[in-house]
Amino acid sequence: MRKVYYQYDPNRRVYRRVFPTIGQRFMSWVWRLLLAVILGGVFFIIYWFAISTPQMGDLIEENSRLQSQYRVLSRKVDDALLVLHDIEERDDNLYRVLLEADPVPENVRQAGFNGTNRYAELNDLSNAQLVISTSQKVDMLEKKLYMQTRSFNEVVELSREQEDKLACIPAIQPVSNKDLKRTASGYGWRNDPIYHVRRFHHGMDFACDTGTPVYATGNGKVVYARWKTGFGNLVEIDHGYGYKTRYAHLSKILVKEGQKVVRSEEIAKAGSTGKSTGPHVHYEVIVGSSDVNPINYYFMDLDAEQYEEMVNLAENHGKVFD
Repeated sequence: MRKVYYQYDPNRRVYRRVFPTIGQRFMSWVWRLLLAVILGGVFFIIYWFAISTPQMGDLIEENSRLQSQYRVLSRKVDDALLVLHDIEERDDNLYRVLLEADPVPENVRQAGFNGTNRYAELNDLSNAQLVISTSQKVDMLEKKLYMQTRSFNEVVELSREQEDKLACIPAIQPVSNKDLKRTASGYGWRNDPIYHVRRFHHGMDFACDTGTPVYATGNGKVVYARWKTGFGNLVEIDHGYGYKTRYAHLSKILVKEGQKVVRSEEIAKAGSTGKSTGPHVHYEVIVGSSDVNPINYYFMDLDAEQYEEMVNLAENHGKVFD
């Protein structure tokens, strides 16, 4: 039913009927529509923020799970990057040193990590910092793995070219020591067990029973096989390419000077001859004219975990026998 409007006439003291114009009617409807939109918006906002629907609850729960998964992924990527860093260190400081190759430059390993912001489109996410950080780590891991793969391909190629040299370079322990329990003392400054003064220990000691087999650590030629003051019964092998090894305090020598030996061939029996406080093998590696730390020449015997364990054992000094 159509509304009828009246207006009071104070002069006549009566109500007169009013007929609105089309414009007035149009503006009246506009205001009503605007009011309805505003009220609808207010009710929608109240409903959205105050009343949780099942769909909204599911979305919130899913978002929470995604955040947790991203955090777990981020931690796993961190662990993978640490492992990869150890591999890079071993590559540069062991494999490439043995093959006389230059280490991979740091700027090459880090190539492509700086530049334009590739993650700008992720800034609008509610957990942008977590997502961007994880994405950056995954990209870094991918690129570092690619560079390390290329490096290992180069190392493999170098090793093929130097196959004979690799057969000669010392690469195993002089005694069977899979569980590393025979590791007694490392290379470096130690307290002398006999003179009780601080002296430089030029090799590594391996504690073992008298008569334990002692093995050549690389192919070569025996250049010394007899008694030597301080060393007791001593075997010295020239491996060529500037490498020599010494095996001291032996109870029995099984090779002769001038004899050719191969890696893992038994050359002597462990003992306690010469300047020694107990049965063991004193082992030295000489490169050129200088002795070096033998711990870097067990790469055919130890995996990365065992290598790290032996480094810790050697750095803790252990027991010195000579």
